[in-house]
Amino acid sequence: MPMGKMKESSEKHFVIKSQLQNIMNTKNAQNGKGPPSQEPQNQSSPPSRTRGRRRGRGGRKSDQADAFMRPSSRPCTGTDSPVIAEATQATVSAMSNGLVGNGGSLCKAEVFFPSSTKSLSFAPRPGYGQLGTRCIVKANHFFAELPDKDLIQYDVIIIPEVVSRTVNRAIIAELVKLYRESELGMRLPAYDGRRSLYTAGELPFARKEFTIKLIDEEDGINGPKREMEYKVVIKFVARANLHHLGQFLSGKCSDGPQDALQILDIVLRELSMKRYCPVGRSFFSSDIRRPHPLGNGLEAWCGFYQSIRPTQMGLSLNIDMTSAAFIEALPVIEFVAQLLGKDVLSRMLSDADRIKVKKALRGVKVEVTHRENVRRKYRVSGITTQPTRELVFPVDEHSNMKSVVEYFQEMYGFTIQYSHLPCLQVGNLKKANYLPMEACKIVEGQRYTKRLSEKQITSLLKFTCQRPRDRENDILQTVQHNAYEHDSYAKEFGIKINENLASMEARVLPAPWLKYHETGKEKVCLPQVGQWNMMNKKMINGMTVSRWACINFSRSVQESVARGFCNELVQMCQVSGMEFNPEPVIPIYPARPEQVEKALKQVYHACMNKLKGKELDLVLAILPDNNGSLYGDLKRICETDLGLISQCCLAKYVFKISKQYLSNVSLKINVKMGGRNTVLLDAISCRIPLVSDIPTIIFGADVTHPENGEDSSPSVAAVVASQDWPEVTKYAGLVCAQAHRQELIQDLYKSWHDPIRGTVSGGMIRDLLVSFRKATGQKPQRIIFYRDGVSEGQFYQVLLFELDAIRKACASLEPNYQPPVTFIVVQKRHHTRLFANNHRDKSSTDKSGNILPGTVVDSKICHPTEFDFYLCSHAGIQGTSRPAHYHVLWDENNFTADGIQSLTNNLCYTYARCTRSVSVVPPAYYAHLAAFRARFYMEPDAQDNGCGADSGGKTTRAAGESGVRPLPALKENVKRVMFYC
Repeated sequence: MPMGKMKESSEKHFVIKSQLQNIMNTKNAQNGKGPPSQEPQNQSSPPSRTRGRRRGRGGRKSDQADAFMRPSSRPCTGTDSPVIAEATQATVSAMSNGLVGNGGSLCKAEVFFPSSTKSLSFAPRPGYGQLGTRCIVKANHFFAELPDKDLIQYDVIIIPEVVSRTVNRAIIAELVKLYRESELGMRLPAYDGRRSLYTAGELPFARKEFTIKLIDEEDGINGPKREMEYKVVIKFVARANLHHLGQFLSGKCSDGPQDALQILDIVLRELSMKRYCPVGRSFFSSDIRRPHPLGNGLEAWCGFYQSIRPTQMGLSLNIDMTSAAFIEALPVIEFVAQLLGKDVLSRMLSDADRIKVKKALRGVKVEVTHRENVRRKYRVSGITTQPTRELVFPVDEHSNMKSVVEYFQEMYGFTIQYSHLPCLQVGNLKKANYLPMEACKIVEGQRYTKRLSEKQITSLLKFTCQRPRDRENDILQTVQHNAYEHDSYAKEFGIKINENLASMEARVLPAPWLKYHETGKEKVCLPQVGQWNMMNKKMINGMTVSRWACINFSRSVQESVARGFCNELVQMCQVSGMEFNPEPVIPIYPARPEQVEKALKQVYHACMNKLKGKELDLVLAILPDNNGSLYGDLKRICETDLGLISQCCLAKYVFKISKQYLSNVSLKINVKMGGRNTVLLDAISCRIPLVSDIPTIIFGADVTHPENGEDSSPSVAAVVASQDWPEVTKYAGLVCAQAHRQELIQDLYKSWHDPIRGTVSGGMIRDLLVSFRKATGQKPQRIIFYRDGVSEGQFYQVLLFELDAIRKACASLEPNYQPPVTFIVVQKRHHTRLFANNHRDKSSTDKSGNILPGTVVDSKICHPTEFDFYLCSHAGIQGTSRPAHYHVLWDENNFTADGIQSLTNNLCYTYARCTRSVSVVPPAYYAHLAAFRARFYMEPDAQDNGCGADSGGKTTRAAGESGVRPLPALKENVKRVMFYC
């Protein structure tokens, strides 16, 4: 709940009294053709003590502000850090449970957390938005009627223990087949493949033991079949509370019964588990749509995602189309030929080829084809180093040897034709661990989880891309094909699914007016359908590039072509409002891609010598179109070693110069130099509710994780923060490495003991707060924190840990400094899609057939009680637009629905790299870019002295202690600007 004022409650919430209760109710929707009035309308006056701070008047810093600027040099004590009067005295057992980082010694100024996540309430919905033009949209949600039967959970123990969920399901399926009409009392249970079994009504027993014999049908028709015996114990666990679920869906209680939702989800997935190939929450089949070849033995399969969700309209079944890469069911010899080329059938494999085949086939399931009706299946563990014709193995206890070629000829009458190729190494073979490649075929339905090539990714995306109307039709066809009304499990549990898309009211928020420089022909701009251009406009804060150099890494780009491109780019920057010296410090420097470090350092030192110590402003780099690790190496060297701002341009754009490309590059260069391209007109005139009234800092945070298959490399966290209140357009960013797949950002706040200075505080939040104070002359009095990449199951943990870190960072700067915080999770990895009510109505769609930018939905398909909304802030280009899902977890600033929705939508028009509104709020977008950029810093085997430095230049003790090599430090001049753009 919003904690602007302290409320007595039986639950122990942590409570911070908002320092300012000024809530602006300005409705600044502007639908006219001219720019809005410069005078605020119907705006309550901010407190008098903040009026003089809006533009940093006077420039004089109080003693308190000076204290803010000084890093803490001693631990907090009860004397210098009095208790915040309104803070609760809840225990910190959450910290001992691992939910909250220790961050050093606790001090009384810190905010304590409830002892259990059960007592932490997320912000409730403050009401529904009213701004914008109303319209009707459809969503890929299907109403599910709540069953009226008892849902019972049973524990399942299978002895001997089975790892495979497929085998587990086969065991329970056999049990149901044998005992449904007798011991199970005609119940048809749903099974999760592990330890839980669910029924609609109680079984005739509380505990029972069964013996099940399972025959391995894969052993074939002619040979002897293996029979395994299992003991299955089924024991009553609990009864799901459907009344509680009904209360939750109707908004009468705030905590949803996850057990009941999980049961219903498993029930509705049971039949699809038998029909399709399950992958996570999705189901795939080669029959849904014709597979699309991706090359190298891979193909794209179409599938559908399915999940039951609690919404305001009740239970909702979310269905969406999806796709994934699968290994094509080819003979292994054909797969290898596709992977390496057809000539592989007539030559020996090189070591490199053998390693490539081994990586591609390891873990893949194959079936033998040389035994007529016998189709035994095996999982590949590797390939032999020797060709098949050289392989021998013992055939008896006297160590008599026989070759693989002879064995297959004598035993099966199978002649090995490609004996120059290696054999597959597999398990569970009694005679040998070898199988000739030509005697095996890849089993159908195996998802490919390794890294795809750029070409394969492009092909997969092309296969996935669907226009909204086509996607909607496919979703409806999937629901009809699944025929939930005839689903025996849905019938058993009393679940009924409506086959029509959910229809609801939405609103299209107006685009904000943008402010450009007064010297341009167009001083203000109103975007149309989410886009605009730079014609007749000049950057509102165009920066100066006096000293620059260009390095050409592309052999195909001649010096004259590179020079012509640089001239065109300089002119575009000048036209756009920058001061740009037309001449580089030194002539364009040709270099080879493999000598990137040598080239950068030579150019750097040559320029420094010529400039007599003055810093180089910018390095332009022309790269080959296929440049491998060159881009990442260049960014790492420039940003962590030399302290250079760089702008890379691909050779294909150098040859084919377009005004649009040059304009976009000029936008990127300006923000890298510390400038601003445009700002919101409402920000200039101080009319943004709960941002313009007092100094407000807006954070964005994200964590990027290693790709599938990488089981040890670290995750990378990034935090950016606005540096230019009241405009909130310019951001500074910091990055850090942390433990593998750790979602909580470890370096938000940290403290360590220094033998001389005592307890020293640091961390990304603290550093960015200090940076804001230096840049604006104000200390932030309000914090808005957009957190990207958090799944619903992590909401509690992330909020507990990261809000605590924000509090500690603030308290370490100044006693009693606790600005109110609004914490918003941004989600793009969800499967809700919004469609126009009438695809033929051109006034309700953009050029791609998608809903209009600014479309917001906060009813019906949203959470029953919590503060969330879907916002499609961008115009579609191709495919079906994915709206961003914003979930306000914590709100001490008392935002209205209109307030946070309008702020978020308006910020999406301030993204610096293009003249389009973007799909995710820019601070979260920038954090994602910064985290992705930082992955390049880890690529080479950098020297490790045992104690590295984080992006703030301090020792990363936490990272070092956890075994994670810290990232190299960003140079100071790089940290201050938007280097990741």
